[in-house]
Amino acid sequence: MADRLIKKIIEGQEIVTSTADTTVADAARLMREKHIGAVIVVENGKLAGIFTERDALFRVVAEGRDVQNTRLADVMTRNPQTVKPDQPFSVALQMMYGGKFRHVPVVEDGCPVGIISARDALGPELEAFVYELLRQEQVENILA
Repeated sequence: MADRLIKKIIEGQEIVTSTADTTVADAARLMREKHIGAVIVVENGKLAGIFTERDALFRVVAEGRDVQNTRLADVMTRNPQTVKPDQPFSVALQMMYGGKFRHVPVVEDGCPVGIISARDALGPELEAFVYELLRQEQVENILA
């Protein structure tokens, strides 16, 4: 199975971060400007959380919060699952699939060094991942 290392996927990637005090409006503008679906939230250089499009929709819009006054600290996903740069991309894919989310921060020693998204799967891993899911389903059907 072709499986790129995460560090190869994120090499040259601009890390987009915000602080927990950033407003949702400012974070949304930053995400639009950078054409990204998530912002890594840092405190003292360490990963504190992640703010995603889903967080904006479910925790802000759906709850009727004021985007100008709501801080990321109030609506971000704290302590998200993470991966390390030297891990294979399939680890991140399994994590996203199992957790039903689309973004995974990449960290080293608690410090963010990048982010992996489901969009990164538009490569050889997607084919291998789909094949593996089908294989697992067939095994389950045989054993049932």
